[in-house]
Amino acid sequence: MAHLTLSVLPLKLAVCRVRPDTPVPAAGGDFWSLTHTPDEVSLVCEEYLVPDGITAEGGWAVFKLHGPFPFDLTGILTSVLEPLRDAEIGIFALSTFDTDYVLVNRAHLSEAVNVLRAAGHTVLEA
Repeated sequence: MAHLTLSVLPLKLAVCRVRPDTPVPAAGGDFWSLTHTPDEVSLVCEEYLVPDGITAEGGWAVFKLHGPFPFDLTGILTSVLEPLRDAEIGIFALSTFDTDYVLVNRAHLSEAVNVLRAAGHTVLEA
């Protein structure tokens, strides 16, 4: 199993469902990710930036996995997600070109930090 360094970012995030016929909100804040597929449009942004009239679930904390990670490297997310799964902590995962982000409910953040450290990862907190 890979032993990684993760940082807890000092952000309060929301995961939003944007209707396909709704204009996509402008990017803003320190964290903003949009996924558009034929079936749905999802936006992850800071809670204070959630547009009016959009279905959103707030209360997410975010771990940044310190990358970059080559595309052919396997097991990176698995090494983080399996311990969280075993502790029954739900997640929402996102990836960028260089790294991965794992969101957990803020109510479970302390437990998630402890679980990840027990799994051998280094977790840096702001």
